[in-house]
Amino acid sequence: MNIRAIAAAILASALALTAHANGVTLDKATIKAADGSEVPVEIATPTGAGPFPPVLFIHAKRGYEGDERAHVRELAEQGFLVVAPDWQSGRFIERWPSAHNPETEMDVEAGLDYLKALPNACKQPVGIVGLSRGPYYAIRLAAKRGQDIAAIVSYYGHMQNPNAPEPDQLFRVAPEIMQITTPMLYLIGDADYELRRMNGGRAFYALWERGVPVDWQEYPMARRAFDFRPDQTPEEKIAKRHARERAKAWLVKWMKLGADMRCPS
Repeated sequence: MNIRAIAAAILASALALTAHANGVTLDKATIKAADGSEVPVEIATPTGAGPFPPVLFIHAKRGYEGDERAHVRELAEQGFLVVAPDWQSGRFIERWPSAHNPETEMDVEAGLDYLKALPNACKQPVGIVGLSRGPYYAIRLAAKRGQDIAAIVSYYGHMQNPNAPEPDQLFRVAPEIMQITTPMLYLIGDADYELRRMNGGRAFYALWERGVPVDWQEYPMARRAFDFRPDQTPEEKIAKRHARERAKAWLVKWMKLGADMRCPS
């Protein structure tokens, strides 16, 4: 065996040990959207024998990067089987798009179908965890396929179509809020942008008035993206830990999971 092969074997061994230590396996795949477009996805699988409770992770418009991958890994460490479709790179969309591209909704829905079809996924409605633009995809998907979705966790999410005119952004929520019955947990910092807090707050009241299970968690002294900012304050670090536990509890409750994170019988 030459030096290069030995080095490769050592690296592979180290990676395997890391995956084992974290209790999570990360894989990549490419799936097809309804229009034939290719959708890159990442799959995070917990340790042990499945089946596992399924969660769809929907990233923000900043793209799918290391921070998102770390969040997906954390969810898998909690016991969830996670599929994260990348709705940007497959369509060559640059980071931080202002407008919403409706075609990308097919990519997210393809991720849902792929997740539900995995042989080690519990045969049940899935949970969704979305960041910023991600929860807008989630409410759109819940309005279309509510029977397939058990719960939504929204991290500072859009509750209005980003393409809607200014009066709608200021004074109204997306029409899907008046259609969905999916339980939703909304997580946001009190120092986030005012418009995002206003839209989220209106969505909270609209869902509650209709009897949809909804909860609002606002974190003092926490800014936008409090859970992964490179300049996190001590308060934001605590807020992140609290948010992760609240998200898990919300998914466990509405996905009807046992204390051992096993599928409902």
